[in-house]
Amino acid sequence: MDSPRTAAGRTPVQLAAFVVGAVFLLVGILGFIPGITTHYDDLGFAGHESGALLLNVFQVSILHNVVHLLFGVAGLVLARTWSGARNFLIGGGVIYLLLWIYGLLVGHDSPANFVPLNNADNWLHLLLGVGMVALGFLLARRRTTAVR
Repeated sequence: MDSPRTAAGRTPVQLAAFVVGAVFLLVGILGFIPGITTHYDDLGFAGHESGALLLNVFQVSILHNVVHLLFGVAGLVLARTWSGARNFLIGGGVIYLLLWIYGLLVGHDSPANFVPLNNADNWLHLLLGVGMVALGFLLARRRTTAVR
């Protein structure tokens, strides 16, 4: 017996991966829109010198926005299968937890802060990491239980 499917024919874990991927894609696009990204003239390719702020809160750069776009595309593609969706949520969540730790350890004005990251980014990465891992395990649990 397989997991229940939504009206669109996706399992809950696939739907979650699709939504998370779509949000990342949207955030990546918004990072390139002046006004939504304040101090747009200060948008750098990478590094802590980029003064652009998405929603006037989250420090972004071209590299940061491109990573969001790629993460979004990966989520949409991997959401096509149950295992891909689960792997995207859990693996992506682990990546965001590692990025959170990296952001805590690297000084905001350090050359090692190449993404760039600020305090708001760090705490968002913690929430994203925990949320994605939780979604991956909790929503994929049904299929594992049902297969036994």
